[in-house]
Amino acid sequence: MTKMRLMLNMLAVFAVCLLCSSMAQAQACRTWVSGVGDDANPCSRTAPCKTFAGAISKTAEGGEIDALDPGGFGSVTITKSITIDGTYGAGFGSILASGVTGVIVNVTTNAATSKVTLRNLSINGTNGPGTCAAGVHGISFIAGKSLHVQHCDIFGFGQNGINVNKTLDGTNITVQDTTIRECTGSGISVTTSVGNVAAVITGGQIDKCGVGVSSATNAVVTISHSNLALNTTGVNTASNSQTNVTDTLFANHTTGINVVSGATVRVNNDIFANNLTGIQNAGTVNSAGNNKFMGNLANTAGAAFGAALAVL
Repeated sequence: MTKMRLMLNMLAVFAVCLLCSSMAQAQACRTWVSGVGDDANPCSRTAPCKTFAGAISKTAEGGEIDALDPGGFGSVTITKSITIDGTYGAGFGSILASGVTGVIVNVTTNAATSKVTLRNLSINGTNGPGTCAAGVHGISFIAGKSLHVQHCDIFGFGQNGINVNKTLDGTNITVQDTTIRECTGSGISVTTSVGNVAAVITGGQIDKCGVGVSSATNAVVTISHSNLALNTTGVNTASNSQTNVTDTLFANHTTGINVVSGATVRVNNDIFANNLTGIQNAGTVNSAGNNKFMGNLANTAGAAFGAALAVL
């Protein structure tokens, strides 16, 4: 009887240990970071983590990381569906990416159906006067299905503000109400080696970059209600790309839109102001016939535009 009781007690202790271990490894649907947090914490509201990288391992797939207060929360690699929200108001999420990429989206868990949202973040590449090394990309999207970038400020990167370089067909990115500036390469660069990748840019401000938006190989890019200014080229294209632009300002560029052979661009109700060349065309440009050109050295150059867009 004594041996039986001892065995039952040992089994009970073992079960409790397993339960505690399981609880310790449980991931929460919502986690929190704070400027005074600690990555050893469980990332709860009352015991927040210090960095996005520390919180992501404790956040369930499809969950969300929020900032409790202003802070610099470090660069992060995302490998599953998740939302990271800098939460303007009580908190403000900043990433200082000196010498590195601010956010790498490389989803390996359920990649074909994944959704990643980055919202209310300041991502600083430090590319300017001073001793801090320039960051590589603000956001690099290399694997996963969907990426949503909302209300972010991305600036000062040695290459691209947002770099989309995919190997999966049918992926997409939306960029909404986001400012991208002072990047040596492109504000947004979109390409894929397989199939097509779709990018939708709405309410964007992209300025002082080498290229505002690079619609590269196999990209289908739509830009609306945006301002592109003071870049060398506003939109640059590649063969086998499609770019749709509506209600957008192109100001103070060497070339507003550069259309290469094999590329298709459609323009509707856009303004081209104070560029050396508004639209340089060596490919296919279709116009709705309602674009405005003012103060350019040359409004258009190269091949004539194709037929106006259909109005049904």
